[in-house]
Amino acid sequence: MHFRGTSVRRSSLALASGAMILTAVTGCTSTDNTDSADHLQSLQDKGAITVGFAGEAPYSFEENGQLTGATVALHREIFSRLGIDTVEGVNADFGSLIPGLQANRFDAVSAGMSILPKRCEQAAFGDPEFNYTTALMVPTGNPKNLTDMESVAASGAKLATMTGAIESDYADTLAIPAVQVASPQDGMDAVTSGRADVFALTAISLNWMKNNNPGAAVDVTDSFVATINGKPQVGAGATVFRTDDTELREAYNAELAKITSDPQKYLEIVGPFGFTEKELPDPELTTDKLCSGTA
Repeated sequence: MHFRGTSVRRSSLALASGAMILTAVTGCTSTDNTDSADHLQSLQDKGAITVGFAGEAPYSFEENGQLTGATVALHREIFSRLGIDTVEGVNADFGSLIPGLQANRFDAVSAGMSILPKRCEQAAFGDPEFNYTTALMVPTGNPKNLTDMESVAASGAKLATMTGAIESDYADTLAIPAVQVASPQDGMDAVTSGRADVFALTAISLNWMKNNNPGAAVDVTDSFVATINGKPQVGAGATVFRTDDTELREAYNAELAKITSDPQKYLEIVGPFGFTEKELPDPELTTDKLCSGTA
């Protein structure tokens, strides 16, 4: 998935990968059908892992044919610590990431995917890597004065959401008719062309797009925590593994914890992509709580 017409900065972090090669491949790729207990060892033996991504900056996206982003930078760091120096990317629509993981097209999902109970029934999430909030992309001047999902519902505005993204779930719950788009760029195009009045996505993604498309006639609202049925939707994103890939997931989580417990190291890795300490995961917001819906 390419960001058509999007000019994105190549961060020094993304370039400073040394011997670690990150290759984006768009064809159908299948990983070794190794028993789960031996999967980590097989990846270490190969020195390579394949991840699925969906082209959402600044989490994971292609730039000049190379995969980059905050999630990718974390993966470069963590997998290298596990003895896996090469990370290869398979490009897929967001809604196809978990099915692709289940079908062994890749070994993990690199997309900052939000941890939701229904997703936890299909795959195993690692520990949280990012806290996130929602925002709205609107035409310049925000003519409908939209501020949150409830205001979209009340206004009758034409909403665009990304297929498979949590904002599509919000729209369904609030009975907001939504145009489904395949990528963030498609959402921006829907707003600038007038096919949609508003595009809902994570705040950090929309602000990245706005900052990297200074000529686009759009604004991004202040971020907010969506409230659905009276309950704030506090969310976090994580790497996704197959349900039986326990050893790989636990090894990943152990290295991730060393990074998220050190704000300076965390920001060294993800800061160049616009992330701040506000996105540092809350230790109280665990994967177990998010999967059970009790967070």
